[in-house]
Amino acid sequence: MTKYHGIRDQLLERIDSMAAGEQLPSERELAAELGVARMTLRRAIDELVVRGAVRRRHGSGVFALGPKLDQGLAASSFTRDMQARGLRPGARTLSFDTGPAGTLAARRLDLAPDTALIRLTRLRLADDEPIALEQLHVPAELVPGLSRGDLEDRSFYTLLAQRYSVTLAKAVQTIEPTVLDAQESRDLAVPEHTPALHFERTSWDADGRAVEFVRSVYRGDRYKIRTELALPGPEQEAP
Repeated sequence: MTKYHGIRDQLLERIDSMAAGEQLPSERELAAELGVARMTLRRAIDELVVRGAVRRRHGSGVFALGPKLDQGLAASSFTRDMQARGLRPGARTLSFDTGPAGTLAARRLDLAPDTALIRLTRLRLADDEPIALEQLHVPAELVPGLSRGDLEDRSFYTLLAQRYSVTLAKAVQTIEPTVLDAQESRDLAVPEHTPALHFERTSWDADGRAVEFVRSVYRGDRYKIRTELALPGPEQEAP
């Protein structure tokens, strides 16, 4: 292991015990403490910025971001997921309109392209920190009277169940790596081209009726996917 990698790993161990938003010592102090040149230290910090372990604020210093929020590969609402972590979930509606489904959403929901859909975009928050952008498409006939303010700081799934007696039973979701464009970066308060995770999900109720098509972008520096694997025993392995 090179000296640079050793410094990087020492910084990772240090950051692991720091609270989100806690500031690291100055480069001068850290370099002296670790016995390394400031150029080497700066290179290690640059890598940690790209990894999403710290954030550099020009003129202020370097701050720990805290552990990434991890999501298992199982159906769960953002609201319930954040509450389970002891975080305060939030949602701010950025846009809301009704119009024809169009080609993509119609195909995902198995509807005619001219079917009226409600299309809304929300900024999802955890303890007031922007985490994701979510664009929701839902057939207008399923949610009569739905308004822009109905989903401010509220779970869409809870609203579906309580107001419209709609419960989701099945969903298919894909996940792809991406980078944030200029508008997404402004909404999520991070630099342009920050790595991100792009989700697409279609959900159905127990009767097989398509209820929602969702496209979401999650900050890659604050989110990761966790998978639990069942490993085969020796007798199950192919010869």
